[in-house]
Amino acid sequence: MSFSQRVQNLPHLGIGVSTEYGAFRGSESLDIMALRQAHPQFARFLEVGVELEKGLDEDTQAWIEGGGATTFHFLDVNLDDPEDFDESWLQGIRETAKTLKPAWMCGDAGLWHLGPRERGSMLLLPPICAPDAVSPMAEGIQRLREEVGLEVLPENPPGSIFLGSLHLLDFFARVIDEADTGFLLDCAHLAIYQKLKGLAPTTGLDQFPLDKVIEIHVAGAHIQSVDGLSFVEDNHTPNVLPETWEILEYVAPRATELRATVFECERNPMETTLSGFQRIQKTLSTHFGGIK
Repeated sequence: MSFSQRVQNLPHLGIGVSTEYGAFRGSESLDIMALRQAHPQFARFLEVGVELEKGLDEDTQAWIEGGGATTFHFLDVNLDDPEDFDESWLQGIRETAKTLKPAWMCGDAGLWHLGPRERGSMLLLPPICAPDAVSPMAEGIQRLREEVGLEVLPENPPGSIFLGSLHLLDFFARVIDEADTGFLLDCAHLAIYQKLKGLAPTTGLDQFPLDKVIEIHVAGAHIQSVDGLSFVEDNHTPNVLPETWEILEYVAPRATELRATVFECERNPMETTLSGFQRIQKTLSTHFGGIK
């Protein structure tokens, strides 16, 4: 069955929040249950970042026990490396999926580690955007989908340096075509890439298959300068760059199969996040306006 057929079985989740182990435990972190009670339209699901060695924290367990919907965001697999798909890791992923009951799997399609996996490594580098790198990543996506029985949506990662002859969007268009899958478009990560390349925020989106975008991420970022070098830090604050909003506003009416949008703001007080949630909801009203 092709993805164009399989996508019809994916639920419409609406707007949600991301987390990873311990993310809600900081003194200034979002209280996801309080958000769900006060503004349920902004907490329709929880995207759970999973590094298998750490497992699921108490907040995620409570969310699941309360019947909350989830998606499964991997934090420890290099999709283009066959050695990453060892049976012990796959079995752990299957067991975690049984607990989460996620709508799908997703994650930054880059380099999560160098050498063997090691707890707490959390390295993330973007892929080399070259034609020869397309097939290995596509094959990894297909294998994970077959091994776990869930759709696997690659996400464009952040980075300060991007290598390869292809534009990031061209690279991922080729990957999702070969893997026959959908895509998670991180608007903040794309804004970082375009800024680094000296391009307009929406460059390349007119040629990208936006009908394959199933999920969108929005997050804040901060422009920093170290020893004269300026770069953008993807810091998940509510301070969303104008370029990120521009990308979201371009994509929203064109992402005809959009099912979910995450505001990555998990380490911030609820009151500081509400204007961002409201802008996302307004921009995506065509998709999620009917979800109460």
